[in-house]
Amino acid sequence: MLLSFLVIFLERLILIALFLPFSAIDKILNFEAALKQAAVVFLSRTLAIFLILSGLFIEISMSLAILTGLFDRIAALVLAFYCIVTALLWKQFWKRPDFRLKGVSESRDLFWDFLKNFALAGGFLVLAFGPNPNSVNDFVAHPLSSSHPYSLDR
Repeated sequence: MLLSFLVIFLERLILIALFLPFSAIDKILNFEAALKQAAVVFLSRTLAIFLILSGLFIEISMSLAILTGLFDRIAALVLAFYCIVTALLWKQFWKRPDFRLKGVSESRDLFWDFLKNFALAGGFLVLAFGPNPNSVNDFVAHPLSSSHPYSLDR
């Protein structure tokens, strides 16, 4: 039983590790760099600050929800959308002129980051909706429910 809890905890920890602690700490320690990156998409400094702080809140709170199992399904859905939106806003490989399949290509590197965001979103969607049609229906009926990952009744 302890092994089961440990495996579930480690699965969830690995899934959220990009956000908590790493991306969250990076936003805090390198706030000006985050603002510079956001300025590429958003011209208003106020809007950029708001979005960075919103992203920080999402990364911390949704990651903790997934790790603890409290409201983890809706948190996983939020993080899935967050991954997709950040890929579309900041991993725009299609705008780079140097996309090549062979040799050095910053655009191709960005393409891989884009796909990694979508793959991570897929993992969060599996956590949110579950592995079968019944679990999808359950999520739709009770979106704020927990998956009860640490329950002994499983």
